[in-house]
Order: sequence, then C-alpha cells, then structure tokens
Amino acid sequence: MNNRQIDKVFLSFIAILVFGGIFIFISASMGLMTREGIAFSKIVFNQVFFGLILGGVALFIGSYVNYKTWHKYAFYIFLATILLTLLVFIPKLGFSHGGAKRWLNLGPLSFQPAEALKIGFVIYLSAWLSGVKQKVSTIKFGVVPLLVILMIVGGILLMQPDTGTFVVIFATALGMFLVAGGRWSHIATFSLTGLLGVGLLALAKPYIKDRLLTFFDPTLDPLGSSYQIQQSLISIGSGGFSGRGFGQSVQKFSFLPEPMGDSIFAVFAEEWGFIGAVSLLIVFLLFAIRGLRIASRAPDKFSTLLATGIILLVISQSLINIAAMLNIFPLTGMPLIFVSQGGTAMLFALGAVGIVLNISKYQKNK
Repeated sequence: MNNRQIDKVFLSFIAILVFGGIFIFISASMGLMTREGIAFSKIVFNQVFFGLILGGVALFIGSYVNYKTWHKYAFYIFLATILLTLLVFIPKLGFSHGGAKRWLNLGPLSFQPAEALKIGFVIYLSAWLSGVKQKVSTIKFGVVPLLVILMIVGGILLMQPDTGTFVVIFATALGMFLVAGGRWSHIATFSLTGLLGVGLLALAKPYIKDRLLTFFDPTLDPLGSSYQIQQSLISIGSGGFSGRGFGQSVQKFSFLPEPMGDSIFAVFAEEWGFIGAVSLLIVFLLFAIRGLRIASRAPDKFSTLLATGIILLVISQSLINIAAMLNIFPLTGMPLIFVSQGGTAMLFALGAVGIVLNISKYQKNK
C-alpha cells in the first residue's frame, strides 16, 4: 500500500545538512571578506537566496511532480542539459575562472551548467537502464551503450576542463549500472579503463599530473601544487578534538585557498575539531542510508535507479571533497554539497533530493 506521504526522516536529514551548511558557510565567508574586502551581505545573499530560497522552491517542485514525469521526458532533459553545458564554449556567454571554462555569464549572475548535466544524466540513465532490463548484463545492450554515453558526457566535461564532475558522474554511473543488474566483471573493466584514462590524462594535462604527484607526496611542492593540501592538513590538524570554535579559524584568513569552496571542510574541522568533522560525516551517512532505503522500496525499476543515482551523486561528491581535504583522494576542486559556496549547485541538489522525496511517497511497505 502506498502511504502518499514524503519520508519525513529523510527530509530531516536534508534540513540538517542545508541549515548546518549555511551556518558553516557564514563562518567560512568571514575569511574571504577580510582578505578581499567583499561585502558580507552580498556573499550571504547569493548563497541564501539562490541556494536556500530558490533551492527550497526546487525541493518543493521536485517533491510535488510525479517521478514518472521525469521518465517520460528523460531523453529531452538529458539533451537539453548537454546543449546547456556546451554554451560555456560560446565567447562572451561562457567565462573562465581558475583556468577552467565552466560558467555561463547571465548578467549579474553566474551559472555552472554541469550541475544541471549531472541531474539530466542520472534521469536519462535511469530511464535507459530500466528499459533494457535483463539485457543490461550483456556487452551489446549494456556495456557499449553506457560507454558511449559516458564518452559523450566525459568529452564535454574534459574540454572545460571539469575532471571532478566527470569522476562523480562516472562513479554514479557504475553504481547505477550495478544496481540495474550489471556484472561485476564489467564494473571491474570500466574501473580499469577509468584508471587507464586518468593515466593518459595525466600525460596530456600537466595539472592532473601535478594533482596526482601531490596526492602521493604532499610535501613535493609546498609553495606550489602542494600548497592547498598542506594548508588543509594544517587547518584540520589544528582543530584538535573539539576545535577552536565558531568563526575562530586562523587558516581561512590568510593561508587556506578557497575557504568557502572546496576547502570549506578544512575550515569546519579547524573550528569544530574531530567531533564536528565526525558528526558531519555521520549526517551524510544517515542521509545516504535513508535515501538508499527509499530506493530499495521504490515502486518500480526506474524510480529505484533514479533515487539511487541521486543519492550516489550527492554522497560521492561529498566524500570525494572530504577525502581530498584529508589527502586520501587527489584534489578535484569539487565543492561539498549543501555546504560550499555555490547557490546554483545547492539549487540543483535540493531539486534532485526533492525527486527522492516524491519517490518516497510511493515506496512499498516492508
């Protein structure tokens, strides 16, 4: 029997991550405000308005629209997000930051279309995998089509370049492929192919090579390619067991790069210590467990894959970000979802978990 009520436990975990993330973000933003003189009100407005308020609207829409609608328009949604992402290569419309062409210039606003592409990819992959059914375990109908889809998405993202987003999409795709009935041997083949691809990219792209070398030896170039991980480890280590306290991070003011972006976990760990860091990880873990529980009780194959894909997107990106700050994964520049700067990223993340909430209305009782 369908309960027609959203999963309130899952919603509570979303609320904790979102409002806790705003709390963490406000503290981290003090560092950039001091260093670059940026108005505090402008920083908070962008995050709160585009991330929290519009994100809340996206969450409501996602939870209200019947999940079957996404199946009906899956191909068109995926195609639209691909075309939107390609717009970054149009002069004056797309613009670069930090050597990467990932943003669209929309007057006073900036927008990263790859955030939409991630959701469009998961929606389309869910529709496709649920359509091929048992044939997903074959090379002709399973492995080859998935490889083609990944090559299309990967080609667009690596041209920007946005290696981090592609890593997240790749990891999510493998998880969904396995849930759909893909063979472990094929998963292993994809994984080995991915590792080979990373090696080839490292030869072609010096920045990837530097990140890999820094990962294996974080002391290699402390004033250059290793600077961020060095400062991150100092920040996390100085937090100790209970941290310095809210707003008391030292690293964010003068040393730590991107304190509101991909380094925000290091700021949080410095201010709230081991206790705070572990607590945040536990909330993400509970979010994932509850989300995958919804997926396991979803009414059909499409909704199972869609919920699984969305949860994997959020968790894989979040864990990659945290792992990179701890130097147990190479730096990717990926933000921490619900926490790092990026109103549009939060908007799409909230819209996506809203879809999971809608699926939870129809989950089977067990």
